[in-house]
Amino acid sequence: MGHITKSENQMSHPDPNRPYWRTEIDREFAKVKSKMHQEATNRGGGRAIFQDSYTGKVLFGGDPYDYEHIRSSEEIFMKYRDRLTNDQIAKVVNCPENVGVTLRSINISKGKKRMEDWIRQPSVVSDYGIDLELVKKVLEKADRGMERVMGKGF
Repeated sequence: MGHITKSENQMSHPDPNRPYWRTEIDREFAKVKSKMHQEATNRGGGRAIFQDSYTGKVLFGGDPYDYEHIRSSEEIFMKYRDRLTNDQIAKVVNCPENVGVTLRSINISKGKKRMEDWIRQPSVVSDYGIDLELVKKVLEKADRGMERVMGKGF
């Protein structure tokens, strides 16, 4: 993976052919996860409590869960790399609407796949207890959130 310098990252015309790069995304993701964890701990009276983004089930601190980009960071990076810097992409990818919590087993199975493609795989919905109506709402919310961030301008 190549190194992107500060001047390249802040350029007004980003390189549309640059490779996927997670440094800025991960830095912003850490901030969002920390805030989400604090909110979940407050909500749970000292023990983190979340709702799984794809099943709707309640998850508690200590359960095997992961923070998850609803729309994958790589997908968003590749979509916007021709017009946004890495820092700008990190803000879009990590908007609160695009970060959720799900069971680790779901996150591992889904990987980098688009949710729409993953749930079409035989038995995924039944094996993982996926709530298709909830997923539809979560995807729409993520898309609106990223559009909101894009609409703010940079």
